[in-house]
Amino acid sequence: MSLAATPVRTPDAASPRIMTKRAWWLVALNVLLPGSAQVVAGNRRLGRFGLVSTFLFWIFVVLVILSALFARTLLLDVATNTAALTVVQVFLAYYAVLWLVLTIDTLRLVRFVRLAPLARGLVATLAVVVLVGTAGTAAYGSYLSGVQHGLLDSLFSSKKDVAAPVDGRYNILLMGGDAGADRTGLRPDSLSVVSIDAATGKTTIIGVPRNLYNAPFREGSPLYGPYPDGYTCGDDCLVSFLYTYGEQHPELYPDAEKQGSNSGIEAERDAIEGVTGLTIQYYALIDMGGFTDLIDALGGITVDVPYRIPINGGIDANGQPINVDGWIEPGVQHLDGYHALWFARARHGTDDYHRMARQRTVEQAVLKQFTPATVLSKFQQVATAGTQIVKTDIPQGMLSEFVTLAVKAKSQPMTDLEIVPPTYDNVRPDFAAIRAAVAKAAPAVPAP
Repeated sequence: MSLAATPVRTPDAASPRIMTKRAWWLVALNVLLPGSAQVVAGNRRLGRFGLVSTFLFWIFVVLVILSALFARTLLLDVATNTAALTVVQVFLAYYAVLWLVLTIDTLRLVRFVRLAPLARGLVATLAVVVLVGTAGTAAYGSYLSGVQHGLLDSLFSSKKDVAAPVDGRYNILLMGGDAGADRTGLRPDSLSVVSIDAATGKTTIIGVPRNLYNAPFREGSPLYGPYPDGYTCGDDCLVSFLYTYGEQHPELYPDAEKQGSNSGIEAERDAIEGVTGLTIQYYALIDMGGFTDLIDALGGITVDVPYRIPINGGIDANGQPINVDGWIEPGVQHLDGYHALWFARARHGTDDYHRMARQRTVEQAVLKQFTPATVLSKFQQVATAGTQIVKTDIPQGMLSEFVTLAVKAKSQPMTDLEIVPPTYDNVRPDFAAIRAAVAKAAPAVPAP
């Protein structure tokens, strides 16, 4: 019997039973093999076009699954490459539209008025539910690809070269910016180096106090000439002041802007290299004022609050908090962005070194929140917050490597080294001892 003579293509329209059975078959074919309903009962040219597209889509899905299982680096390369993301975005959008067209055409072929009355609603409901689950998923995937594309273009726009590990490590300067009406320019409120083993992903965070005196500069730095003995001019030469100093002397780093940086950042980088003895390949500057948006986008963070922390306010003559707007109580707490920021930044009733420890706690809590489920479910909010609060010179070519290392790092304990009193004097620092401690905490890895 030819296809044209089958009940599917030439049904007995007078029989609701046959038409209902035919409807279920067409909807099932559209679900299992989009385009096949048109081949057997409608426009065969459209059907063949749909079948070819469906096979391509299946190949795409299989490749993604195989890459996730056996070639994760390849998958990460695609996810961090704007050209590849554009191809994925266009393909998914095309398939979502095609599936919508095929489903609508399938419902036309069903001929609802000829179905048994009780079956009409069930057939329509099934078709719509499946459409949302299939075309909707493809459309959402296309949307996420577009958001990722925008994130890469906005945040990782640096033209800096891809860097190789030094002594087997990647070292990233992490600064928490603290600009405000009561300050001249931006001063890093938090300074640390994230040192990552390039082979294992094991990570150490090295905290440098913002009130460190006499920071030395590596030879070759533009600041080594005017300050060969370190940044020494008394209370006006703390390491955190170098950001403003660098911005006031852009001639020191004329190529900084081209590399996605600025003179203030480069002055800080040179000083932190001198302090730690590490070569710093990249930096990330976080606007602490906007940090709340990122934490809120992640759904908050969970931290163990070591002692009662005041929100806002000051201290009286006896050093006691006054004019406090509220308190963050001790114990394990789940904090939103507002409270997490106060947890990290509150000064009253504590000192800079306890603040540094709390800031490191927040950094680690944020990293723990970057789980695939959290990021995928709130991708737009996370991406939007990221582009608003982060500035970095990490180029797109490094993202796949760093994401791979981040995945490895999450399975290991993160260590830290705080260069703070009483172990390390911030006014008269012993930089040889500091570098030795850094070398022990973030040891050089022999080349394979």
